[in-house]
Amino acid sequence: MAERTRACTACHGDQGRAGPDGYYPRLAGKPAGYLHNQLRNFAQGRRHYELMARLVDPLSDAYLGEMAQYFADLKLPYPAPTTNNTITADRLARGQQLVTQGDAARGLPACTQCHGVRLTGVQPNVPGLLGLPLDYLNAQLGAWQTGQRRAHAPDCMAEVVKRIPAPDLIAVSSWLARQPLPADTRPAERVPPGPALPGDLRCGSAPELSTPLAAPSALPPQHAAKPAQKGQP
Repeated sequence: MAERTRACTACHGDQGRAGPDGYYPRLAGKPAGYLHNQLRNFAQGRRHYELMARLVDPLSDAYLGEMAQYFADLKLPYPAPTTNNTITADRLARGQQLVTQGDAARGLPACTQCHGVRLTGVQPNVPGLLGLPLDYLNAQLGAWQTGQRRAHAPDCMAEVVKRIPAPDLIAVSSWLARQPLPADTRPAERVPPGPALPGDLRCGSAPELSTPLAAPSALPPQHAAKPAQKGQP
């Protein structure tokens, strides 16, 4: 499979470690379901990047799933964060607050409610938010806001991002891009007990987030996987 994914690693870096320019994100170690869904999104027009669309168009869904699983199984170290954009301590604190606590007045869940307490993602469908370049985070949040990036309906991320003012989006991305990775970078096996999303939010690409979870047995079976834009997983 390494040979068959050379078209991927040409942009996303050796073994899917990430491209050098900040716009082609890491593929290695991301949940297979997430990677698979992103490949489908490019193939079906929910994400827009012509090169990706042309690459995935002739491939079967089963083959896309194999590619996603290959990258998900790669357990590679992350580099240290290097973000140093100019931002005040107060704005960084606001970013941390939104990531870890959300904003109930705006109906915003904390990022950790869906992306895991350690922000390394949740199996099988939710990606981690750490180890991503600031430029990539800003580009993706902007794409959600403008409708250039979409997911399976109902699109919870599109709705969440609409509720966040632009200065707060920058605060969130700046804080995330500065965080070191935990010792264990693997995605969590399941979301915390209880519903992760407020009642008016539903997530078509990760339906388990909208389901009250009392125990591991309540989780739906894991399924195939999902990448990103301008290269994005």
